Amino acid sequence: MGSYTPQTPCAPRAAKHPLRVCSAPRSLKYPRRKEVPPIDFCHFPVSIIKRSEGRSAVAAAAYRSGTKLTNEWDGLTHDYTRKGGVVHVEIMLPAHAPPEFADRSTLWNSVEQIEKARDSQLAREIEAALPRELSREQQLALVRAYVKDNFVDKGMCADFAIHDKGTGNPHVHIMLTVRPLKENGAWGAKCRKAYDLDENGQRIPDGKGGWKNHREDTTDWNDKGNVEIWRAAWAA
Repeated sequence: MGSYTPQTPCAPRAAKHPLRVCSAPRSLKYPRRKEVPPIDFCHFPVSIIKRSEGRSAVAAAAYRSGTKLTNEWDGLTHDYTRKGGVVHVEIMLPAHAPPEFADRSTLWNSVEQIEKARDSQLAREIEAALPRELSREQQLALVRAYVKDNFVDKGMCADFAIHDKGTGNPHVHIMLTVRPLKENGAWGAKCRKAYDLDENGQRIPDGKGGWKNHREDTTDWNDKGNVEIWRAAWAA
């Protein structure tokens, strides 16, 4: 019988998937409250509420103010009474506006009724961030002065709402009428016909028995440079 020669034990093979010790997720080690990033104070979008986009001034006003309003144009009721974060709403009117326009439903339903076209422009809306370091009273005073100087004194009706959910993003929504009011309080025209004139100031025949003409706005509210003027006034 042959002698037995002890075998050298084999070294264990390296595991294909070695066990790794992972550190705890950051969210477990450092719990933090979820916060909404603050809106930049220069945040200042300006938009037009258009019927052609399926929007209405009444619906927008109801949402911004957190109220329930019925649009008499299409019969739809918009109820946003459960919307949170609406801390102040207010309507500011030029001196010649009908006193009843101080009622939100009356104002925006009047706008809806005077605009007959399917592609009508119903209102202008501005959203602006409010300085967080100001108190609520100071924010309100800032908005009132700004709206008066830049819009109401120019003849626009303004409906504004301050929103603040306590997440560090207080801001204001300002809805503005885009059709001027006459001195008697009735709605006026947005534009008028103007005749083209030659170098002598005479009307130019159009070759069809009439005169060449074009349409021009009755106010300067739609001037492209206004957005920068309004933004600069807000930042001042």
